[in-house]
Order: sequence, then structure tokens, then C-alpha cells
Amino acid sequence: MSFEKIPMKTPLVEMDGDEMTRVIWQMIKDLLLEPYIDLNLEYYDLGLPNRDKTGDQVTIDSAEATKKYGVAVKCATITPNAARVKEYDLKEMWKSPNGTIRAILDGTVFRAPILVKGITPYIPNWKKPITIARHAFGDVYKNAEAIVPAGAKAELLVTCADGTERKYPVHQFEESSGVLQGQFNMDKSIESFARSCFNFALDTKQDLWFSTKDTISKKYDHRFKDIFQEIYDNEYAAKFAAAGIEYFYTLIDDAVARVVRSEGGFIWACKNYDGDVMSDMVATAFGSLAMMTSVLVAPDGTCEYEAAHGTVQRHYYKHLKGEETSTNSVATLFAWTGALRKRGQLDGNTRLEDFAGKLEQATLDTIESGVMTGDLAAMSTLPEVRKVNTQDFLLAIKERLEQLL
Repeated sequence: MSFEKIPMKTPLVEMDGDEMTRVIWQMIKDLLLEPYIDLNLEYYDLGLPNRDKTGDQVTIDSAEATKKYGVAVKCATITPNAARVKEYDLKEMWKSPNGTIRAILDGTVFRAPILVKGITPYIPNWKKPITIARHAFGDVYKNAEAIVPAGAKAELLVTCADGTERKYPVHQFEESSGVLQGQFNMDKSIESFARSCFNFALDTKQDLWFSTKDTISKKYDHRFKDIFQEIYDNEYAAKFAAAGIEYFYTLIDDAVARVVRSEGGFIWACKNYDGDVMSDMVATAFGSLAMMTSVLVAPDGTCEYEAAHGTVQRHYYKHLKGEETSTNSVATLFAWTGALRKRGQLDGNTRLEDFAGKLEQATLDTIESGVMTGDLAAMSTLPEVRKVNTQDFLLAIKERLEQLL
């Protein structure tokens, strides 16, 4: 097919990843992007071997480049545990690259399911997407923790700027050893989280829910609740009324019950850990973790698009043995389309925006025609389904993309 390649004015930050998703990443570029786009990329290899080689500096550099250029796309990466340290002979157990990037950008992660005909949610009354807004800073992901011996006394110590100290009793470990964890967050980050959620709700014309457990956590969680309410009352109440959408706060256990009974079509804002758990629950209930969009939005509008799942380790080991895999690439593909669309919007590049939309449409059309990877084939309700391997799925998308172009 003869096609005049689409130019890119400003670089897009590319963060490569690990294992099977790294393999798919290159396939997507080779088959679905480079033939049609004159790609302008600033490349960072966030694969675990290179993170180890650079002392994780490459992760920091990629985040700083994202702040510079405004848009990034990220492949799934390994967060190493003890087994991975041994497997990759690492210098140390490096922290989550996602956590590092989120802390530098001070962003909010918005995750929403990709709906497609033939894949019915496990909760049948869910008719519209549920978007999880996850505060991506602090809490358990930046904690301090310790194993405490029996007989020890644990206290929170706060040393003020003037040198005065405040102590808060935690627990007297009289009869047993135990564990201790200290968490923190900052008003500034919570305020950014709130504004990102309110702005996203206005942009997408969706109701916004926010939930914590302030009845138990009367200072920590209550602080989140109060900051959200104050910003809403002072800056967003009139805008929400004009847009015909609603903001409300509820306890997280009540929110879970409401979500299950709902038909979807709203944004659910959660603290960092809650959002981590609930986004996987929502994704799985809608069908598959590989059918989920994920974008980190910073207060200044900087965006980093990523696949919301892991590196598909089991398929990667099969791939290394030369065995055929049928790995779902939709979330990774939609990370690319989201980033390309945003880059096009910022640069006034309508051809790039249009291409991103057509690539997404070609992907959904392929699945709805009955051609899909194994995970979707196992749950599809379509009358005729053809399971294909990883590469053939992308080739089927390519065929439909060229028809659309």
C-alpha cells in the first residue's frame, strides 16, 4: 500500500519495557506504526537489565524527558522481587519504575476498560466504562516499615522546623514481636490529585466519586476528604452544575457496594493502594487486564500512557523456547494510540490524531469480526471465533487499518 508517512513535529518519549510486552512493543512499531508514521521518538530503555546497569537513572531520565516534551508512552516493566534479583543478577531490588515516574510527575492514573462487542462484563448490569482515578503518590508505595522485636515500644516522632519534637504512641509490643509501617502524603499532592480528577470529569462529562475510610482514619484519610471538598466548593461546584455532572464523597466500603449495583459511566477516585486494587478488579470484571487503557495525568497536563498489566512472563518463556503464543496486545496498542493522539492534539497534527483513531477502530473491528487472542476467545459470546497467535492478531489489525486508511 502506498501511503505518505505522517510527520511528527515534537518528540514522543518512548519507554521500552520487559519480557513478552517488550516483544509485542517492537511488533507494534514494526507492523502498525513505522510504515505509516515518520516516528519522532526520544527512546529510553526501561528494561530491567538497563535499569540495573544505569542504577535506575534511566527511569529518572525518562520521567524528566516526559516533563520536557509533555507526552510519553510506556511498555510494561518488571518490578523485581527476590526471585527476580537472582534471575537477572541485579545489583539491588530496584523500586517500581511506575512509582518513580509517578512521584516525579506527581500525576493521577486514570484507567478505563476498552469495551468491545462479544465480551460481556462479569457484572451484567455494567453497561458503560468505569474509570478508576488512582492517586499515584505516597502512602504504602513510599512507606517506611520495620520488623519490631517483642518488648519494643513504637512511636511516631515528628521533628518540627524549629527543632521541637512531637511523639505519637503507636503500640507497645509487650508479648509478641510484630511489624510496623509508616505512611505519608502531602497536601500539595492531594490538591493536584483532586484538581486532576475534577478536570478529567469535566473533560469527559462524567460524574466523579471519591472514597476513603475517614471514619477510621480520622486524620490521614479525613485530610483527603477535606481537601477534595474544599477545592470542589471553591473552584468546581459551578462548573459541575453547568456541565450537568455530580461530585460526591462516600466511604470506600459503600462505594464498592454502589459500584457493583451501578451501570457504570462514572469516574471513581481512589487513594494510591485502593486504586491499585480496584483498577484490577474493574478491569477483570469487564473482561481482561489486557483490555484497559491507562494514562498518568500530571497537574500541568503532562501525560504518560501505559499498558495497565504486567510483562506476561509465562508467554515470554514460551516465546524464548520458540513456542507459539497468543498474547493480547490491545492495552499496549492503546497506550501507543493514546500517546500519538495526545501528541497530535498538542502539535495541531490532525493526521496523527486521525491515524490513532483509525488504529483503535481497526483493533476493535478485528475483535468484533471474531479474530482475537486466546484470552478473549475463551470469554467471547460471538457465534464464530477464531483464535490467532500474537503476530497474526496484529497482522489482522494491519489489514483492517489499511482498509480504513
